[in-house]
Amino acid sequence: MRVAANGIEIEYETHGDPGDPPLLMVMGLGCQLVWWHPDLVQSFVDRGFFVVTFDNRDVGLSTKIDTHIDLLGEVTGYLQGRPIEAPYQLADMAADAWGLCDGLGLERVHLLGASMGGMIVQEMAIARPDRVLSLTSVMSTTGDPDVGQPTPEAVAVLLQPAATDRDAYVEQNVTNGRFLAGPVWFDEDWIRDRAVRHYDRCFHPDGVTAQLLAIVTSPPRSDALRRLEVPALVVHGDIDPLVTFSGGERTAECLQGSEFLPLEDMGHDLPRHYWGTVIEHVTSMAARTAV
Repeated sequence: MRVAANGIEIEYETHGDPGDPPLLMVMGLGCQLVWWHPDLVQSFVDRGFFVVTFDNRDVGLSTKIDTHIDLLGEVTGYLQGRPIEAPYQLADMAADAWGLCDGLGLERVHLLGASMGGMIVQEMAIARPDRVLSLTSVMSTTGDPDVGQPTPEAVAVLLQPAATDRDAYVEQNVTNGRFLAGPVWFDEDWIRDRAVRHYDRCFHPDGVTAQLLAIVTSPPRSDALRRLEVPALVVHGDIDPLVTFSGGERTAECLQGSEFLPLEDMGHDLPRHYWGTVIEHVTSMAARTAV
C-alpha cells in the first residue's frame, strides 16, 4: 500500500485492528519495512497495537530521491573540513512519517524507532509533541558528536560498498550482521532470510548513502529533546559497535522522565531473546497514556 506524504510516496503495511492504539515502527539506515521480523510485529499486535510499518524514502518501494553521491569522497572532504552536501536531512524523513500518519488518519501515535529510526522518531516528537502518545528510541543517539559514535570497525562496515551480486550481498549481510549483533545473540538464519527479502524486494544502495549523509549532516537534537514532555523509553545494547552505548545514555538523559533499558550482550540488533522485555516495557508505558 502506498500513500502520498510530504511531496513523495511512502510504501507501508498495517497490522492488527485499526481501532487499537496505533504504533508506528520506524526502521534504520537502508532498512526496508521487511527488516522488522514478522513475529515481532505480530507480538505487538497481540498486545493490542495497530502496527504501521513503512519504507523510509530512498529504500524499498517508497520514492527514490534522484541523487548520485560519492560517499567516500564526501566523507574524505568532511574529514578535511569541507561541508557535506546532503540531499535531505532527518527532519525531512520525520515529515515523511507524519505525512504517512496524516494519510492514514492517525492523529496521535505511539512511536518506536530503531537506530536511524530512533533519530527519526526523536525528530517527529520535536516537531509535533502534541501528536506523540509515547516514544521508544532503540539503539539510537541524539546526534551529539561526543556520544554514540561508531567504532573504527563499524565505520568500515558503513563505508563498505554493497555487493551487487545476490549471493555475495547475502553473505556480506551475514558477515556484517555477525559483527553488529555480537557473538551472543547473532541469528544467522534470520539475517540471511532478511537479506534475501531485501535484495529481491528492492536493491538500491544509493539510497543508503543519501540516508547516511542525512544522519551526518543533521544537527544535534539534545537541546530540543530536553524540552520535550512525552512518555519515553530508551533501549540500548551494552556492546553496540555502531551506535555505542553512550548514545543511549545521552538520549535517556535528555528525555526527562524517560526509562532507560540497557540490555546485556546486545549489539546493534534487536534479538528475539529481548523481544518480550522490550514489548512489556512499551506496552506498560502505553497503558499509562490515554489515546
